[in-house]
Amino acid sequence: MTTAAGRPLAARGLAVLAGLAGWACSDGTGPGPGPPPPPPPPEPVAFELAANTVLSGLDQPVFLTAPPGDPRLFVVEKTGRIRVADAGGQLLGTPFLDLSGQVGTASEGGLLTMAFHPRYAENGRVFVYYTDTDDDTVVERYTLSGDPGQLDAGSAKPILTLTQRRTNHNGGMLQFGPDGMLYIFLGDEGGAGDPFGNGQNAGTLHGSILRIDVDGGDPYAIPDDNPYVGQEGGRGEIWAIGVRNPWRSTFDPEGDVLYVADVGQNEIEEINAVPAGAAGVNYGWNTMEGSTCFQSSGCDMSGLTLPVHEYGHGGGACSVTGGYVYRGSRLAEIVGHYFYSDFCTGFLRSFRLDGGQATDERSWDVGSLGAVSSFGVDGSGELYVVDIAGSVARLERRQP
Repeated sequence: MTTAAGRPLAARGLAVLAGLAGWACSDGTGPGPGPPPPPPPPEPVAFELAANTVLSGLDQPVFLTAPPGDPRLFVVEKTGRIRVADAGGQLLGTPFLDLSGQVGTASEGGLLTMAFHPRYAENGRVFVYYTDTDDDTVVERYTLSGDPGQLDAGSAKPILTLTQRRTNHNGGMLQFGPDGMLYIFLGDEGGAGDPFGNGQNAGTLHGSILRIDVDGGDPYAIPDDNPYVGQEGGRGEIWAIGVRNPWRSTFDPEGDVLYVADVGQNEIEEINAVPAGAAGVNYGWNTMEGSTCFQSSGCDMSGLTLPVHEYGHGGGACSVTGGYVYRGSRLAEIVGHYFYSDFCTGFLRSFRLDGGQATDERSWDVGSLGAVSSFGVDGSGELYVVDIAGSVARLERRQP
């Protein structure tokens, strides 16, 4: 059908509709192009970390911790003191504990770590790990005095003493597990290459991870489900064997994983990650160094647990310093990342564990962190880096 002018009626209708659409989008004076499109959103700012110094003037700090919810920081000095920084970041003059006269001075010795009892708020108990003036390993318990800023030096309760024939490879970590047991991470007694054959010997406590019940006996009880209980030639305290010098380990309850950073001999630094409840793990030393047969072109790896991550000594690296999985609230971008460093290079690296594999590996541009002796976590779950030269830095979001 057509109009008198000969234009198809359908075409004329489309033209009218187009005009009405233009009018609706104009400023009311007639057809117009309408408003301009909104500008594109800005590019997201890349997330970067910074390590900002929060404490300085410490004497060879080697560890940092705090009870959950406590705003203070507790810093272990290798020379024998536990220092306290208040909620404002000021170091207090009176130490939490002073063992200066009791600790050894060997290069890998001294006061090495501390652990608050899971019920510290109720019982005031704190456990410490040090090498004494004979270079033997000592684990002791202390109890809070009437002053909440000081332990009672007279309350010392010996838990474990272990004779050491060399002054290195002292291990040096205490950690309460999700099961409430105390885990003690011991080195292989020192020397190079495990000369005493302790790494693969379940009949000695050296070169192993212990699991004891400090609430069930005096000075402790051995849990019935430890893997060597009742086994001929095995020590019931042992939870795992095959470590050389585990330097900083941690349980991540949210991931149900135990991370163990083990210092290598000459070539490989390793980080292990196993289910928290896995009993009887053999981490491989000295059959293995990392995932490589040690001083051999071939070896029997059956029954051994290999690391989830390792790195070599290129670029000056020398000794892994294990850290923690970040579970704080200030840095959502790195939740679930396990952080670690190296004592000689002071890098900052991380990875996530997914299906038992290290994924999303990152190297963070924070410059050298110094001689990193430890990481630490405060009462709110935030992450710190300890430099044995005397300072502590907190990981924070880098401002643009």
